[in-house]
Amino acid sequence: MSRICLFPGTFDPITLGHVDIIDRAIPLFDKIIVGIGLNASKVPMFSPEQRMQWINEIYKNEDKVEGAVYEGLTVEYCKVIGARYILRGIRYVSDFEYEKTIADANRTLDKSIETIFLTGEPKYTSVASTIVRDIIRNGGDAAPFLPEVVHQSLSKK
Repeated sequence: MSRICLFPGTFDPITLGHVDIIDRAIPLFDKIIVGIGLNASKVPMFSPEQRMQWINEIYKNEDKVEGAVYEGLTVEYCKVIGARYILRGIRYVSDFEYEKTIADANRTLDKSIETIFLTGEPKYTSVASTIVRDIIRNGGDAAPFLPEVVHQSLSKK
């Protein structure tokens, strides 16, 4: 049985912190689906298509990683793609408390799906998509927080 993992998030935009988690998870799984979750209560800065394009470009040379867009419950999407693992990144203790609550709910919904937490590299703990969007929105240079592919595409706009 393949070890398929879903890394869910909004990735609006994908940051170096996200890439750090994905890169360190590659040896752990046979396939990582970077799942762009559509959330009706959030208004994203970038379209799902743009976010998918970035993910696919960043990982164009890595067969184990692919992007996808999904709606609805994460555990239900795991069933659709055959994922038995959910990957989540943790920056701070407060992240763990929030993520554990979600992991507990997911476990209640489907005991066959396990959540795996990876702590981010210390140099990326301050990297959050919310902060990056604010920097971009206000004309600042978000390059220190973004993969080169993302920075370059934003520079062209």
